[in-house]
Amino acid sequence: MCLAVPGQVESLFVENDTPMGRVNFGGVIKEVCMIYLPEITVGDYVIVHVGFAINQIDEESAQATLESFAELGLLDEEIEELRASGDEA
Repeated sequence: MCLAVPGQVESLFVENDTPMGRVNFGGVIKEVCMIYLPEITVGDYVIVHVGFAINQIDEESAQATLESFAELGLLDEEIEELRASGDEA
């Protein structure tokens, strides 16, 4: 399954002229393209889908979404897919 998952931005950088960030998904850190959200700052929460931050979200909504995923049994599956993709920072 491939859900859009909320995570917290831990750092921002530019790679090959592309805005990027390191995003924390429950302890799994992934590099994410930030090209669609240039106003994002460290500490913000974003929704990430297939490696792209596609929307900013507040912390309360992010936590509620993660809680719902966990209750539905979807969060563990998504976190495992993130871990398995192998590009943890």
